[in-house]
Amino acid sequence: MKILVTGAKGFVGQNLVIALQNIRDGKDKTSSLSEDLEIYTYDLDSPPESLEAYCTDCDFVFHLAGVNRPENESGFMESNYGFSAVLLETLKKHHNTCPVMLASSLKTELETMDSYAQSKKAGEDLFFRYERETGAKVYVFHFPNLFGKWSKPNYNSVVATFSYNIAHGLPITVNDRSHRMTLAYIDDVVETLLALLYGQAFKKDGYCIVPVVHEVTLGEIADLLYSFQENRRTAQMPDMTDGSFSKKLYSTYLSYLPTDSFAYPLETMTDEKGISANFLKTAQSGQFSVNILKPGKIKGNHWHHSKNQKLLVVGGKGVVRFRLVDTEEVYEYFVSAEKPEVLDVPSGYVHQIENIGDEDLVTLIWYNECYNPERPDTYDLEV
Repeated sequence: MKILVTGAKGFVGQNLVIALQNIRDGKDKTSSLSEDLEIYTYDLDSPPESLEAYCTDCDFVFHLAGVNRPENESGFMESNYGFSAVLLETLKKHHNTCPVMLASSLKTELETMDSYAQSKKAGEDLFFRYERETGAKVYVFHFPNLFGKWSKPNYNSVVATFSYNIAHGLPITVNDRSHRMTLAYIDDVVETLLALLYGQAFKKDGYCIVPVVHEVTLGEIADLLYSFQENRRTAQMPDMTDGSFSKKLYSTYLSYLPTDSFAYPLETMTDEKGISANFLKTAQSGQFSVNILKPGKIKGNHWHHSKNQKLLVVGGKGVVRFRLVDTEEVYEYFVSAEKPEVLDVPSGYVHQIENIGDEDLVTLIWYNECYNPERPDTYDLEV
């Protein structure tokens, strides 16, 4: 199968081309498409003659080329309509009636259209005429605002601009916090486009749509992005529920971090026994910590009514001791990085951990709830 992608270096094009390459190279294990794919890419810097060659035998066209912000108003029609006409005429010249997808905009549904929307509407009309004249299958997409990795700040979307600025410590301007936007995430967009290759299209009023969208305000977007920035200090993670807007926005935000700022320090608690630090806190799933215990040292000697935890030793070796409250029998579990095991620490058991090796004992700890100084649920008692 030979697939032509125009605008291949743009935001959607780049994400789509890489997804197709993953399928072609057998790296996408979720796709049932044949790995026998040939991908033709066309962009502003491509030689014009290559379009002729691609249009002779391509089996599907993703027409993503277009402009959002040309140097002048006439640039909208020249790029968004003019090149579409060239593409379709080239296909007709070579008698190629393969399916063609067009990237258009929800803005064409407005009663009053700006120059951008007018150029997109002209492209839509052109594609539908082409379908009637040639019998070729045409998929015209009404995209909402799109966001995700590789979107250009100050060009593609306000989400890209806000994400870039906040990640780089620059100010943002929110003119109307209540302004509501319809957004689609780039991975959902690509998944929808790939479904066309199976003959699957989601339609509304004759136009193709992305079935998964998010309705949010500018104020909500700004607040979430600032909370992601603050996460590096508080360790509080956003909602990572599968499919949630905050999960997708967080992935987008991280993609704009400066390359020299991926790492950030943790707030640590240090004493003669070693070091401990919380590195993740969640509203739904508790918190995660790391504990470094020096040789011969013991930590713990306490118990909890309801709080519980899981331990995983990733460095060194030690012994974890338990005793049920108001009993005398002690239970021992020997743990080491050489034999990775998760150890549950049940509620109602006094517990301690001792480093019995010659090097630091490094333990990852999950707690079923975040620490609350007003209700710590921790009671000192020797094992």
